[in-house]
Amino acid sequence: MSKELLLKYGCNPNQKPSRIYMEEGELPVTVLNGHPGYINFLDALNGWQLVRELKEATGLPSATSFKHVSPAGAACGRPLTEVLRRIYWIEEGEELSPLASAYARARGADRMSSFGDFIALSDPCDLATALLIKREVSDGVIAPGFAPEAMEILKKKKNGSYNVIQIDPEYRPAPIERKQVFGVSFEQGRNELPITEELLSNIVTKEKHIPKTARTDLLIALITLKYTQSNSVCYALDGQAIGIGAGQQSRVHCTRLAGRKADNWYLRQAPKVLSLPFRKDMRRPDRDNAIDVYIGDAPEEILSSGNWERIFTERPEPFTPAEKHAWLSGLQGVSLGSDAFFPFGDNVERACKSGVHYIAQPGGSVRDDLVIESCNQHGIAMAFTGARLFHH
Repeated sequence: MSKELLLKYGCNPNQKPSRIYMEEGELPVTVLNGHPGYINFLDALNGWQLVRELKEATGLPSATSFKHVSPAGAACGRPLTEVLRRIYWIEEGEELSPLASAYARARGADRMSSFGDFIALSDPCDLATALLIKREVSDGVIAPGFAPEAMEILKKKKNGSYNVIQIDPEYRPAPIERKQVFGVSFEQGRNELPITEELLSNIVTKEKHIPKTARTDLLIALITLKYTQSNSVCYALDGQAIGIGAGQQSRVHCTRLAGRKADNWYLRQAPKVLSLPFRKDMRRPDRDNAIDVYIGDAPEEILSSGNWERIFTERPEPFTPAEKHAWLSGLQGVSLGSDAFFPFGDNVERACKSGVHYIAQPGGSVRDDLVIESCNQHGIAMAFTGARLFHH
C-alpha cells in the first residue's frame, strides 16, 4: 500500500492533475490489475461500504453493481430460482457460490444500468464469481481478497486492463470527512448510522405485521439508499434490490423510476419473455436491450418488418398491455425504502402498482397523516424510521 495514487484524469479528461491520497497513513486499497480512474474509485469505495453493511445486516455474502456513484443493483447471496437463473443468463448446470449468487442478483436487477459497472464484493472473490464477471461488460471489481484462480481469470479480462482493487477489510476512516466544492471546504461527521431492525419498530399504520423476510428486504433497501445519490427510493424483494430510483429532484419521480425498474425485472420473468426466440449470434447485452424494448412502451421498434429478423429466428407475438398488466398483478410482497419522507400519498399509490406491501421511510412530513391513510387504504405496513439517508 502507498500514501497516494496518481490517476490519469478526474471526472473528465480535461480535469488534470488527479490523484487519491491519504493525509495520514497509507491508502487502504491496492491495485492488483489495471489502472482505475477517478470515477472508478468513487464507485469502488461507495460500493465497498454498501456491501460491507449488507453483509453485517444479513450475515450473507453480498454484492453491488455500481454506475456513476449510485448502485444499479445490490443483493445478498441467496440461491436463485430456476426463473431467476434464466433471466440473469446463468448457464445450465453452472454452479454458483453464495457470493456469485449475490453478484448475479445485483447485476440482474437492472441489466441495462449495470452495463459497464464497477463491482463491489463483501467477501474474497472466488472462482464462481470471477467466471460470472468474466462474461459481463464491466470496468472493475473491489473486494477484500481474490482467490488465485479468480485472479487469473480477472487479469485477462479487457485484454489485461480490467481493474482489480483489493481493500483492507479492517480499514475504518476518520469520523470526520471533508471535500471541496468551488474552492470551499465542506466538513461533516461521517454517516455511521447503523441500519438495523430497530429502525423498523415504529409502525404507524393499522397493518402492523412485517414478516422477517420483509424486514430483511427493508434493511437491504435502506442500506442501498445510504449509498445512492439523493433523492432516492429502492424496491426490494427476496434479498435483493429490484428497482432503484436515484438522483431525482422529485420524490414521486424516484418512486416512479424505481417502480418501473421493478416492473421490468418482473416482466422479464413472464413466460412470453422467457420464450423469446433469440438468434444464437445475439450477444447478451443485445438480448438485454431487445427485451427492454419488447416489454417497453414501443415494442414495434423491434417487431416491425425488417427489424425482428436481425434479433429473432421468428417474429414474436406482441406482449400486449393487458397481458403485462395481468402478469404484473403477481408481483406481491415487495418492500420499499425511501431516503426521506413521502410528502404526498401519490408515492404510496405508485408503489402499490408494483406490489409494495411494506414501507420504511423517515416520516416527518406535514402530510404524514395523508400518507398513513393512503397506506391504510391499501393494507400496507409502514414504519417511520426517523432517520434520513441523504447521500451527496
